[in-house]
Amino acid sequence: MTVPARQVRATFTADSITVYQAYPPEIVEAALAAGRFVPPFKRERMTWIKPSFRWMMYRCGWTRKPGQERVLAVEITRAGFEWALAHACASGFDPRLHADRATWNRQLRASPVRIQWDPERSLRLAPLPHRSLQVGLSGEAVHRYVDEWLVRLTDVTPVVRAARDRLTTGDDAGAAALLPVERPYPLPPDVARVIDASSG
Repeated sequence: MTVPARQVRATFTADSITVYQAYPPEIVEAALAAGRFVPPFKRERMTWIKPSFRWMMYRCGWTRKPGQERVLAVEITRAGFEWALAHACASGFDPRLHADRATWNRQLRASPVRIQWDPERSLRLAPLPHRSLQVGLSGEAVHRYVDEWLVRLTDVTPVVRAARDRLTTGDDAGAAALLPVERPYPLPPDVARVIDASSG
């Protein structure tokens, strides 16, 4: 089955969606102990959340990249996730979405959320022909993320490393079996238009 070019795929329930972030151990340990993001997590920095587990693996190199040695599964409310997308601006100028660069720049400055569509990744992190959504939160969006949307934090680093070890031994099927199941996320039509998601 052909995957639409720009489709949000995620693990989700009726009320929540799981996104992923990779951090150094000190941020993860503090967050897990508190049950929420606390210092040394910095609210004043843009924080990028990723619904795609494999794209997170590409970004952190299966936890091999410095500063990204631990991976958190962050369960947030669907209402919060959809608020973020509804208030988002594309991180790059797109003439299909903006009348001109000046209009895009004004929206970019006003929006607390950035979105970008990057090539989805295979199990071995090769680029695929369809895209994966990344969502950057800043300002008001970060505060909402930390204080209102967060449902649960789970350290999935052991799962990541187990899958990585199986890939190292050539056991692709065993690695794939450890990954979370992701399904197309049912975006409200108005939100889908804002982020330029594919129809269908």
